[in-house]
Amino acid sequence: MLSFPVTPSLLNHSHLLHHRPYFSFTVRSSSSSSAVQEVEESSKSTADAGELSSELYVSPPFPQIRAAKRVVLVRHGQSTWNAEGRIQGSSDFSVLTKKGEAQAETSRQMLFDESFDVCFSSPLIRSKRTAEIIWGNRKEEILTDYDLREIDLYSFQGLLKHEGKTKFGPAYRQWQVNPANFSIDGHYPVRELWARARNCWTKILAHESKSVLVVAHNAVNQALVATAIGLGTGFFRILLQSNCGVSVLDFTPSVDGGSPHICLNRLNQTPNSPVAAGSSGGRKASKRIILVCYGTTQGDSEASVAYSAEQPMNMLGIIQAQKTAELLLDLNVSSIVSSPKNACVQTAEAISRVQEAADCLGADCVPRYVELKKMNDLDVEDILQQSKKDTVGVAPFQPGWLKGFEDEVLSTLWNQSGKVWQSLLTEQSDEAEPEKVVVVVGHPAAHIALMGHCLNLTKEWMGSFHLDAGSVSVIDFPDGPAGRGVIRCINYTAHLGRWSIPITRSTVDDEEF
Repeated sequence: MLSFPVTPSLLNHSHLLHHRPYFSFTVRSSSSSSAVQEVEESSKSTADAGELSSELYVSPPFPQIRAAKRVVLVRHGQSTWNAEGRIQGSSDFSVLTKKGEAQAETSRQMLFDESFDVCFSSPLIRSKRTAEIIWGNRKEEILTDYDLREIDLYSFQGLLKHEGKTKFGPAYRQWQVNPANFSIDGHYPVRELWARARNCWTKILAHESKSVLVVAHNAVNQALVATAIGLGTGFFRILLQSNCGVSVLDFTPSVDGGSPHICLNRLNQTPNSPVAAGSSGGRKASKRIILVCYGTTQGDSEASVAYSAEQPMNMLGIIQAQKTAELLLDLNVSSIVSSPKNACVQTAEAISRVQEAADCLGADCVPRYVELKKMNDLDVEDILQQSKKDTVGVAPFQPGWLKGFEDEVLSTLWNQSGKVWQSLLTEQSDEAEPEKVVVVVGHPAAHIALMGHCLNLTKEWMGSFHLDAGSVSVIDFPDGPAGRGVIRCINYTAHLGRWSIPITRSTVDDEEF
């Protein structure tokens, strides 16, 4: 039996569903072929509708685990074919460039003090070399798994992108705009990849380890993230994986002994700045929303930490806010939208001060005015306090903590955040500003809900995402605010330096990981 959140698109397949507590439903096991068929049918309807679907990938259940497990995914460093703009797929003719080696070294340093029990790697040269650099002098052998190879792209492989466009025309166009339905040489590469990712998870979770490093590739890492939290092929290229980007997933044993609860702890924490200029899914994004969680407050040492944004920030929170302001320094921020709570306003003002004084700080820009405004609908702490459950001592930065609230509370939070999301999209739709960056400062629960709205999910998914104090998440709009939002990163904390949240060690219970 497989537990996943309920989604509207699967309500039409009611014969597959059995409702369970904690916003989950159960899908009865099906064969691999029927799983792929389900994805094919769902992907086709998604393409016809012209929008993302929240459809789940129906497949055999994840294996039961006996202890909490954290899996850290890393994409390989820049390869020679990356640099040339050549389509790699699962070919094995490219190697790491000097930049790629440096990126892998940066990742090694970032993960140097982290504890891993095992490392799985794709057998392809560019990935295996990245794994060797990151793994360093650890004694344990790196385990290679052929299923972790990059997506199979058949006749596309080895072509420069403009050659693929010239030679294959409509098929290349479909690969760009509708990859879930892209077919070549009698294959559907993205659908095959999703099935393969599920097979990878079965082997990774069956391994007797609590902390796992997986080094692989862009597309397969996207598929691993998506299949873990129950997202279908329509989400390909929506959850970015940059060269040497780090993503973290937490697996917690289910109380009933079934499939584990799964939470995306962070997505695409890169060696480079997450807000640096670049493309999203191969397309330049001129519109961007940056979600900033306020820093730690004076109330964080008390029991009711979930509602502490009304408290002013403590010294650590002030440092976190300043670090975030520095991270955003080189961006031309158009406006800052903040919850009216004290800690949020303090964080917003810190960002605003640095933005407006950027010329004095040596950035290559002119003095500018940044609009700073409060939005009452971003204030969600009062909603969380409506819970009748005993939430004293429940840390808001513990993965999956939102699952502890009643459905009524989550519905109110979800609906209110939906108004915020629509307001942000309206602000981004101003054609007078072709390039616009909006910073949103608020509570992690509000930001998790906003990301859910961006992905066209439902409130049941809020327990599948995690944010830490002082973290930054980035949403790009390569097709404008009327198009798909692309998640560039979630829960980025590397800018906090020595105060950053450790990647492999739990922030709540060190014995868990």
